[in-house]
Amino acid sequence: MDGFEARSPLLPEVFALHGRWRRERDAVVCGGQRERWGEFTDRLSRFANALHGRGIGRHDRVAVLMGNGLPMVHALFGTMNAGAVSVPLNLSVSDDAMAGMIRDAGARAVVATPDQCGRIDAMRDQLGDGVRLFLVAGPDAPGWTGWETFLAGHRSDPPSVRIDDDDLLNIIYSSGTTGVPKGIAHTHRGRRDWAYDLSIALRYHGGARTLATLGLYSNISWVAMLCTFLAGGTLHVHRRFDADEFLETVASERITHTAMVPIQYQRVVESLRQGGRDVGSMQAMMSCGSPLHSELRQEIFRRLPCGVIELYGLTEGVITTLDPEDAPGHWASAGKPLLGTDIRLVGDDGREVPAGEPGEIVSQGRITMPGYYNRPEATAEATWTDGQGRRWLRTGDIGRLDEEGFLYIVDRKKDMILSGGQNIYPADIEAVAQQHPDVAEVAVIGVPSERWGETPLAVVVARADVVPDAAALVGWINGRVGKQQRVSGVAFRDSLPRNPNGKILKRELRVEYASSGAGQRSKT
Repeated sequence: MDGFEARSPLLPEVFALHGRWRRERDAVVCGGQRERWGEFTDRLSRFANALHGRGIGRHDRVAVLMGNGLPMVHALFGTMNAGAVSVPLNLSVSDDAMAGMIRDAGARAVVATPDQCGRIDAMRDQLGDGVRLFLVAGPDAPGWTGWETFLAGHRSDPPSVRIDDDDLLNIIYSSGTTGVPKGIAHTHRGRRDWAYDLSIALRYHGGARTLATLGLYSNISWVAMLCTFLAGGTLHVHRRFDADEFLETVASERITHTAMVPIQYQRVVESLRQGGRDVGSMQAMMSCGSPLHSELRQEIFRRLPCGVIELYGLTEGVITTLDPEDAPGHWASAGKPLLGTDIRLVGDDGREVPAGEPGEIVSQGRITMPGYYNRPEATAEATWTDGQGRRWLRTGDIGRLDEEGFLYIVDRKKDMILSGGQNIYPADIEAVAQQHPDVAEVAVIGVPSERWGETPLAVVVARADVVPDAAALVGWINGRVGKQQRVSGVAFRDSLPRNPNGKILKRELRVEYASSGAGQRSKT
């Protein structure tokens, strides 16, 4: 029979409705600047129309190399409104990795803050000839179109573009690699559903005032941004993290929500120990990126009345959360799957393991990525198929479930290092270290760090008859990798432990060096 059309609007439509019905409420606050929802959505439309005026539209990729601020928010969400695909990039990766990701994405435009222009200029010959716009959030500069020049003459009417559910919204690269980069693709439908489900789990609402302190390229920041904007709340953006500034903003702006990594919570707790801080407005805080150790988690509960929601997840699309109400008695747990998501634990034989036994975590749900961008072989490698022919995402992480169904992370199968909330892949650093003439073999592992949670340590077997200088080797490696990938030390060994198949047993190395300190440089 004839009836009304029922459909789920995508995020650009939701935000446009906020611009109409919540027009006078604050949408974004940064560095003393405030934009109400009406102003915010008008500026997103103007940015989108300006992209269209430059011939950049639906499906085109836009690389974003920017420090936190209002221009970056406009670039990310204006690109979304244009039907184009934002590619926010981690500024700390090496220049070669940065150029590789821009090239891999096939970017048609590069948007940068002024501090990144010189870096991009130095790598232009590595980007290919596909980039047709270099846009700077500042005045015109040689080879760069300035912000006001770009926006001049473009209207704030909603852009004329059709966006389908399965169109890509963004691509987030999992690491700054020295080889072929791997982009995690997200569709408009996937990001919308992801935001809806996380908003429920993280208790967002229209009155939310969220403080974002990590780089806005991070998927953790995307949690804060999308959940806040979906609910029609207010996003407060800090250009960088400082614990005292964080607490001052919480008190002055009556902040209700945040999403941070454990090292940031550690700094906040240290500041709270000094007393005199009003944190009573906080309603929900999320911690993710690396494990939140039980002692720190319990101190957060003692000092902040809302407690903390522990989140385990991958940008690829698996999320579990531990609600504050469930934390007592499960302090070391990563919780249970997000609404609409299911997980299984799979053994080396490809079969599910029973409760209490460790297995690789696999996940299925509407938030799962459609695949890695232009990497079908990587997508296939990350797929587990069950007995009914259903495809699940392999996380590469090892976990176990207790009798109540709470998940505990046992180990990281892929040997990824989580340092300051950033994913660091040892193979990237190993590929660089192996090029040193004194290095015969190398294994990079994560060791405990009070400051970063984990930090990379290079375990090296030197070439015969060579006595390398540890400090010089550290400097050589760190001069060739990204800032976040820098090793904190080198440990020399006569050989590396291996299994019968020749695979290096990194777990044994992690155990051995966990107590010796990240700066170990002695002969062992």
